[in-house]
Amino acid sequence: MKSDGNIRLPIGQSGPAEIDRLLAEIAACRICRDAAVKPLPHEPRPVARLSATARILIAGQAPGLRVQETGIPFNDASGDRLRQWLAVDRDQFYDPSKFAMLPMSFCFPGYDAHGSDLPPRKECAPLWRARAISSMPQVRLILAVGGYAQAWHLGSGAPKSMTDTVRNWRCHLEAGLLPLPHPSWRNTGWLKKNPWFEAELLPELRAQVLRWIS
Repeated sequence: MKSDGNIRLPIGQSGPAEIDRLLAEIAACRICRDAAVKPLPHEPRPVARLSATARILIAGQAPGLRVQETGIPFNDASGDRLRQWLAVDRDQFYDPSKFAMLPMSFCFPGYDAHGSDLPPRKECAPLWRARAISSMPQVRLILAVGGYAQAWHLGSGAPKSMTDTVRNWRCHLEAGLLPLPHPSWRNTGWLKKNPWFEAELLPELRAQVLRWIS
């Protein structure tokens, strides 16, 4: 669920059958292709991985082109860096008993005039996000990757900048959320300017991951 500033992990009951039905509905979604304003410039291929058992949810932004083409989340250089941050290999990362993955937008949004990925489509989150998260009541840790996911999950409690959100990771972790910068290689400069991320946050991130996937 979306928070009013205090992260509240979902409660309730769910199971594989309910998740399979929800994933089938998501796979059939064409709302952004059929949008009246700025329709998706290509055929949708929603990418999401829900789980009835995973304790960690990776809340990302939107698939890139390679992910859109393969249908595999984080199947790109950003994914390589994210797996390095988590200290897991590909088999662990794609094990549905360990990680669920839910981007803010399920389809590649296309490129802007400068060749950069457009922001996540706005249609996805209001339609699917609360329902998808409530289908996974066993989740104990949300990894909010990038500013869009952080803004949604923190709600009114989100700082104005992604840097401030990540810098305050300790108070967010107490509520079951750990904010991360996007692992895009375009953020290499940000990582160099903020050495505390590698020195302080990454060890705690890896400890939390080990705790919940063991």
